Amino acid sequence: MTAASDRSNQPNAHKRVVVSRADLPMSCPLPAVELWNSHPRVYLPLEAERECECPYCGTLFVLED
Repeated sequence: MTAASDRSNQPNAHKRVVVSRADLPMSCPLPAVELWNSHPRVYLPLEAERECECPYCGTLFVLED
């Protein structure tokens, strides 16, 4: 694995986050992450897709009822 493909040192570099409908609308980075140290906030279409990967950090968000 090269340093360029290693996301473990990036903010919000979670592999999988399970969310409920109460958490919608879902955005990445998560509220606990300081935005100055992360990527731009993006809203993810979990209602339609039920799972979605953040295009910036690769975190997989999964909607469970």
